[in-house]
Amino acid sequence: MNTTISRFHLALAAAVLAVLAWSGIAPYDRATWWMEVAPALVALPLMAATYRSYRLTDLLYALIAVHCVILMIGGAYTYARVPFGFDLQHWFGLSRNPYDKIGHFAQGFVPAMVAREILLRGRYLMPGKMLAFVVISIVLAISATYELIEWGAAVALGQGADEFLGTQGDPWDTQSDMLMALIGGVAALLTLTRLHDRQLAVR
Repeated sequence: MNTTISRFHLALAAAVLAVLAWSGIAPYDRATWWMEVAPALVALPLMAATYRSYRLTDLLYALIAVHCVILMIGGAYTYARVPFGFDLQHWFGLSRNPYDKIGHFAQGFVPAMVAREILLRGRYLMPGKMLAFVVISIVLAISATYELIEWGAAVALGQGADEFLGTQGDPWDTQSDMLMALIGGVAALLTLTRLHDRQLAVR
């Protein structure tokens, strides 16, 4: 078992913690910040605790770091107010700030690779069509669960959940969020499978 802490992993951790600190200084809405960054606050200590016993591939650590940053930026501004999203809205002539769609794309892209790594390392499945099917099914399950959490927040908090939901008046926001997660999961498998396999092979 490799007990040496990678400099690359330390750099990723430092960058993510710096963004976390920045995002938490003066977020637009403190309750929304807590809800948006909650997945990162769960994942980071878990990865630290299992670093020596269940070290992930460099690819996966990098993807998780990027996903955490996306969540933290969304938490700082709320998804409907992220400045980069307004830039995209202007450049492409969109009717709304699309940053939340970036978040849901990542919600499919990154968990797809997490699921793939766990399934392959545990030898639950072999590479092939069934692996891809199960990975995409997991992605959709995660996306649907998140939408149920958003629904629960809306019921519990009433109008106070508007910033967390980020629907921006779109009645089909839930469906389009899950579609973006599906697209993200498929894109991850199509673009990263070979690189992922190579990194798993040298573990």
